[in-house]
Amino acid sequence: MGTTTDTGTVGAARPPEDAGEPAGLAGAGALARLLAPVRTHLVICAVLSTLSAAAGIVPYIAVAEIARAMLEHPAGAEAAIWTWVGIGAAGACLWLVLFVQSSRVGHYADAAILHHLRVRIVSHLGALPLGWFRASGSGRVKRAMTGDLEEMHEVIAHALGQLTGAVTVTVVGTGYLFLVDVRMALVVLGVLGLMAVCYRVSMRSMTTHMNRLVAADARISAASVEYADGIQVVKTFGTGGRVLRRFDDAVDEHTQAFAAWVAEVRHSSAATRLFGSEMAVLAAVTATGLALLDHGSLAVADLVAFLIVAVGLPNSILPAVSASQGVRKGRMGAANIERLLSRSPLPEPERPRSPGGHGVEFDTVSFSYDGVTNAVEDISAVCPPGRVTAIVGPSGAGKTTLASLLPRFYDVTDGAIRVGGVDVRSIPSAELLGSMSLVFQDVALLRDSVAENIRIGRPGADDAEVRRAAADAHLHEVIERLPRGYDTPLDAGGGGLSGGERQRLTIARAILSGAPIVLLDEATASLDPDSEAAVQDALAALAVGKTVIVIAHRLHTIAGADQILVLDRGRLVEHGGHDELLARDGLYARMWAAQEGVLS
Repeated sequence: MGTTTDTGTVGAARPPEDAGEPAGLAGAGALARLLAPVRTHLVICAVLSTLSAAAGIVPYIAVAEIARAMLEHPAGAEAAIWTWVGIGAAGACLWLVLFVQSSRVGHYADAAILHHLRVRIVSHLGALPLGWFRASGSGRVKRAMTGDLEEMHEVIAHALGQLTGAVTVTVVGTGYLFLVDVRMALVVLGVLGLMAVCYRVSMRSMTTHMNRLVAADARISAASVEYADGIQVVKTFGTGGRVLRRFDDAVDEHTQAFAAWVAEVRHSSAATRLFGSEMAVLAAVTATGLALLDHGSLAVADLVAFLIVAVGLPNSILPAVSASQGVRKGRMGAANIERLLSRSPLPEPERPRSPGGHGVEFDTVSFSYDGVTNAVEDISAVCPPGRVTAIVGPSGAGKTTLASLLPRFYDVTDGAIRVGGVDVRSIPSAELLGSMSLVFQDVALLRDSVAENIRIGRPGADDAEVRRAAADAHLHEVIERLPRGYDTPLDAGGGGLSGGERQRLTIARAILSGAPIVLLDEATASLDPDSEAAVQDALAALAVGKTVIVIAHRLHTIAGADQILVLDRGRLVEHGGHDELLARDGLYARMWAAQEGVLS
C-alpha cells in the first residue's frame, strides 16, 4: 500500500530487479523503434545498396552477353561486344561509387545512432533510483553499453547492406536468367529455394538457444570477476577450487548449450551450405543444361550465360545468411536496451518544494524490497540539526536499508521521510542529494588525480579549497608524500593509499561539498585502530554543525552520539543516549557487553 506524498503522487516500492520493466515486454519491434532517429539515413543506405548491387551484377551479365554474341553471331559481333564492354565497365564504376556512398551513409547512421543511444542510456541511468545500481545495475549497464550496442552496430553498418544486396542480386540475376531461358531459371530458383528452406529449419529455435548461451556467458563472466576480485582470499586460503568449480560449471553449461544447438541444426545447416554453394548451382545448371542441349532445346550460348551469371549468385546470397543472424542478434540487443530504457526513473515531484531546514524525520516508515516482507517497518524518529544520531543493531536489522531511504536510493513503501519538514519525494532529487554528504564503507575512486578525486565533492572548488578539505580530513601530509602530490594519479584500487587513507579521501570530498546533512554508513568498520582514529578525527571535522546520521557496528565509536536508534528485525526497539540505553539493560546493553567482552 502506497502513501500519498505532498505532491499527490504515490511512492510505492518495487523489487529492484523488476523496477520499471513492463510485464511481458519481449522487445517486439524494439530495433525499429530505437533506430527511428536515423530511419531516413537507413532508407538512403538501403536504396544505395540496392542500386549498388544491381550495378554490380551488370558486368557479369555483360560478360554473358558478350559470350552469347560471339557464339551466336561470330562474324558480326564486334559492335555488340564493344557495347557490352562499355555497359559492363559503366556498371563496375557505378557499383564502386554507389557502394562507397552506401557504406559512408550506413556508417554515419551507425555512429549517429550509437552516440544517440549512449547519451540516452546515460541520461536515463541518471534518473534511475540509486538502489537499482546497488542491486544489479553494473552488469546490465555494461551489457547495454558494449555487447548490445555492438550487435546493433553489426545490423546498421553491415547486415543492412548485405541483405538488400542479396535480395537485389537475386531479383536482377534471376530476372535476367528468366529472359534467357525460363526452364533453366526455374532450376536455379529451385536450388536457392532449397537453401532457403534448410536455413529456415536451422534457425527455427535460434532465439531459445541464444538466450541460453547469453545466460551461460553471464555466469562465466560473473565467475571470472568473482575469481579476480577474490584472488587474495583464494591464494591465502586455497579456496580456488570452489570458485573455479563455479567457473567450470558455467563453462560446461555454455558447452552443453552450444552442443545442443549444434546437434539440432547440424544437418539443416550443412544442407544450407550445400544448396547455397557455387558447386550445387553449377552441378544443377550443368546437368540440366547438358540434358537440354542433348534434347536440342537449349543453345550453347544460353548455357554459357547460366554458367557465368547463375553460378555467381551464391557469392552474394551466402553473406546474407550471416547478416540475417546478425539481425536476429541485433533485435535481441535492441530488446535488452529497450528493457533498460523502460525502467521507471526516480519519480520527480510535480510541484517541487525546498526544505525549510535540515532536520530529518522518519514518520512511520516501512519499506519492502519484494513487496511481501518489510525490511524496515513502522519506524519513527527525529534527527535534529546539529546533532549526531547513531543507528545500530544486529546484522540484518535494517540499518543500511533505513539509511538508503533518506537519499532516495529507494522510495518508502509506507510512511514518509522529511527533510526540513518536506517529504523527500517532494524535493527535486538533485537538490536532495546536494544537501547530503554520503560516506560509505566501500570507497569509490576514479582513475584521476588525487585532487580531482577530492574535487568531486564540489567540481567548482579551487586548489586551495581542495587542500583545505584534505587538511581537515587529516590527509594533506599523506598526499604531500605521494610521488606527485595532489597530481598523483589514482586507480579504482586507490593506488598507493591505504584503506584508511582512501576513506579519509572520501571524507575530504564530503567536507568540500559542505552539505548540511551527513550520512555515514560503516565508515570505520574495516579499519585498523590507528586508521580508525585518524578517520574518526576527520569525521569530527566533517560533522561540525551538521545533521549527522551514523550507522555503526563498533558501538564504542558512537557512544558519544546525541541519540542512538536500536533496530532489530526491521523495527525500532530502543532509542536514547548511551548511558540511558545501558541502564535499560535491553538489546543495546547486551550488544555493548558482548563487544566490550571481546575487546577486553
